[in-house]
Amino acid sequence: MTKLAAVAYRTGYPVTEVSGWRTRGHGPQPEVQGIVCHHTAGPAAGGDYPSLNVVRSGRPGLDGPLSQFGLGRSGRIYVIAAGRCWHNAPSTSPWHDNSSSIGIEAENSGSQPWPAVQVDAYIALCAEICREFGLSAARVKAHREVNTSKPDPRGIDMDKFRAGVAVLLAGGPSAPAPSWTEEIVKDLPLIGPNADNYDVKTVRGCLFARGRVPAPIYATSGLEAWLNRTKADPELVELVKAFQSVEGLDADGWVGPQTWPHLLRVA
Repeated sequence: MTKLAAVAYRTGYPVTEVSGWRTRGHGPQPEVQGIVCHHTAGPAAGGDYPSLNVVRSGRPGLDGPLSQFGLGRSGRIYVIAAGRCWHNAPSTSPWHDNSSSIGIEAENSGSQPWPAVQVDAYIALCAEICREFGLSAARVKAHREVNTSKPDPRGIDMDKFRAGVAVLLAGGPSAPAPSWTEEIVKDLPLIGPNADNYDVKTVRGCLFARGRVPAPIYATSGLEAWLNRTKADPELVELVKAFQSVEGLDADGWVGPQTWPHLLRVA
């Protein structure tokens, strides 16, 4: 299901494509007949999505991935796996077992309030999955509704939740899928603060082309010398962070699937 990232981007909410997601899963997903909504039961603090490692890699007695999608407290969508995931077994519904449904693990301890932005993103993601696979809002179920031993997601009224999904389905796609999602960004490298390779030169050139390199930075050594440096030094990392901030991205200094399109202007 390598179109899952495109589905997530259509929501209009920020998306993180977790490295390796296209080949992650317990074999291919045979079909998609339903959606199962979960909460992670993870820590009440610790950032946007502290449960990522568990959902991606599993826990003692249960190998990961545990769901195709994760959902952070900020509304950020994490695309974790394209294949089958161990997120609901045994299931009381033939449309919502591991082989016939998509799982979404939303970050919540199970007792803390849900941020409004997270619930809105949850509804939007379910609506776009339904749209992609031709499902009705009725096929969106809480884990507790299709597994008698589970309580999640606590604190969410699923009737109201499904009503929200239905409204979005009736109104059309939330946002267009970026054309670069599958074909361009997937093959671009991840450039971190310690990178030292020719791809760093591409980052420098893009920043210069976007007008994000103040002249004093390269005045001493000359523009050509600055552009040809292959080391992602602290100075470059700060320029990347500043660019990301202007573009409304997470200013972490890493150039990956979310930052490349803005540098390359293919989005």
